Amino acid sequence: MNKFLLHKKMYGLFAMILFCMCSFSFAQPVKRGTLKVTFVQTANGKDIVLRDSVYTNPFGETYSVNKLKYYVSNFSVPGSAQVTENDPYHLVNASEESINSFEIQLAAGTYQNIEFLLGVDSARNCSGAQSGALDPMNDMFWTWNSGYVMFKMEGSSPASNADLQRIEHHIGGYKGPYNVITPIKLSTAAGHEIKISEGNSTELIIEMNLDHYWNNAAAIKISESPLCTTMGALSKKIASNFSGLFSIKEVK
Repeated sequence: MNKFLLHKKMYGLFAMILFCMCSFSFAQPVKRGTLKVTFVQTANGKDIVLRDSVYTNPFGETYSVNKLKYYVSNFSVPGSAQVTENDPYHLVNASEESINSFEIQLAAGTYQNIEFLLGVDSARNCSGAQSGALDPMNDMFWTWNSGYVMFKMEGSSPASNADLQRIEHHIGGYKGPYNVITPIKLSTAAGHEIKISEGNSTELIIEMNLDHYWNNAAAIKISESPLCTTMGALSKKIASNFSGLFSIKEVK
C-alpha cells in the first residue's frame, strides 16, 4: 500500500475518533420532570361514593356501588422516548384514594396525548404469583388459566333479578376472542397541553365516568345482565365500552 493511501486511511480513522469523542463530550443529559397521574371515578356528574350514594344509568335503572377496582398499565406518551416508571402496573381502587395516584418520569417538553392499557397484558397474566398491584391478595385474580380480573364492579340495584338484587361484574379475559385488554388513547384540549419541566411535577387528572360503562358501543342493562363473573361473550360485550370510560379532566 502506498504512503498516500495509508495516510488517507489513517486521517479518516483519526477524524472518526475525534468526531465520536466530541459527540460524547458535548452530549447533554436528558432533562426530566415528573408527571403525576391521578384517577378519579364519577357517575351522574359527581364523585362515586361507595355504599352511600345512588346513581342512575342511561336506561333509568338506579344502582349503588360497593366495590370498584380496575387495572391500568403500560403508560406511554407519544413524542417522548423517556417514559420511566418503577412499576408499569397500577390498581385503581375507589375505596382507597391513596393508591389512585402514581408518578411517571418524562423528558422535559410539551405533550398532547397519553396512552395506556385498561387491564394487564397477556405476558403478566401468565407469569405466576406476583407482587405489588398484581398480588393475588388484591382480590383481582381468577386462576392461572383465566388470569386477572381487569375491571371489577359490585353493588346492588332494584333492577337486578339476581339474589339480593346484586350487581356483580368481574370483567376479564386475555386471550383469543375473549380478550378484554383495551388500549386507551387520550388527548388534551387545545391550550391545556401536558407541560413537563426539569425537576418539577405536573399533575394529570383522568376521569373514569361510569355512565359510559353502561352505554357506549354496547347497551348494558342491569335488568338483563346483573351478573358477569367469567370470561366470555358477555364480558367481551361489556369491555367494548371501556374505550369510552376515560377522559382528561384537568392538567395542573
